[in-house]
Amino acid sequence: MAVTHTEEFRREAVRIALSSGLSRTRVAADLGIGKSTLGHWVSQYRTSDLSGPEPQADLVRENERLRLENRVLREEREILKKGHTVFREPKDMRFAFIREHRRRWSIESLCRVLRVSTRGYRAWISRPVCQRQRTDLKVLAHIREHFVLSNSTYGRPRMTMELKEAGLDVGERRVGRLMKLNGIRPVRTRRHRVTTDSRHSLGVAANVLDGDFLANAPNRKWAGDISSIWTTEGWLYLAVVIDLFSRRVIGWAASDRMKKDLAIRALDMAVRLRDPSPGCIFHSDRGSQYCSHDFQKKLTEYRMMPSMSGRGNCFDNAAVETFFKSLKAEILWRQTWPTRQQATAAIFQYVNGFYNPRRRHSYLGNISPLAFEAKAA
Repeated sequence: MAVTHTEEFRREAVRIALSSGLSRTRVAADLGIGKSTLGHWVSQYRTSDLSGPEPQADLVRENERLRLENRVLREEREILKKGHTVFREPKDMRFAFIREHRRRWSIESLCRVLRVSTRGYRAWISRPVCQRQRTDLKVLAHIREHFVLSNSTYGRPRMTMELKEAGLDVGERRVGRLMKLNGIRPVRTRRHRVTTDSRHSLGVAANVLDGDFLANAPNRKWAGDISSIWTTEGWLYLAVVIDLFSRRVIGWAASDRMKKDLAIRALDMAVRLRDPSPGCIFHSDRGSQYCSHDFQKKLTEYRMMPSMSGRGNCFDNAAVETFFKSLKAEILWRQTWPTRQQATAAIFQYVNGFYNPRRRHSYLGNISPLAFEAKAA
């Protein structure tokens, strides 16, 4: 009795014969049909519309559609990741973003993602640049320059003060808009690591400063502290002395060991630089380095008055903690330091090349420590 094969079986047999790479004889034997029957089905498929489309054609087209869709989705995700800051901004800002990135992505894709028309973008391009846009370009050039000079640390308020000092009549809103549009933002901080060891039996001085960080003249109130910086070689410990009048760093020392001589070296440097009058207050935490007999002896030798924070109260020495936060966020946390020597050189450059002579302090009215001292002199 003749065997009747379904249309589905015939299509599958043709697909195997055309795509498997096996001989017709082998395919026919595996399927249990005659070679001539298989040949007839193949010929029928090639010459007749009755066979319908190629069995793999729908699958190929679907794969191509999915690949194209994935490519479009990846592109849209990259555009949104780069342009999320301008997505809800006015059209002019979105058009400016498209012009800046048109070489990386197609204009059609950028317009679709940012929800503007290509016709509107071309009209915006063809319009002459207005005075406002010219001014924005000028201000942006100054922002980029001063951002580099600030070690990429200035946000909108300090940047506005910097531009005004450079002679530009510009407000914070405009500066903030241009910085946001162009992805110019300062680096943020990490978690604080405690280095104070107050578990000792050494003497503790009274809190003479008592949270009063204001000084009416230089060399009236000093503050010191120790912090740590990680390098590939291991921890580097930094001791500093700050004059609370101007927040200027007047003494510092670095070492691979956190011993009492570290604090003494920083104090010696500050005294050599400033030669304070008797009665200058030196404030610190209750760390063993500052409570040691040798350090207290130094204070007596220099006729300085010791003052120490309350137990576990980091705010009692907030001025020095603020300096350490700025130092780490603005220079040290931005890269890995292979050696302690390289980290020490970076600290020297930061303190003497930026923090003291250039960095704007909101506490000082947005001028640098050296400028504040010169103004008060």
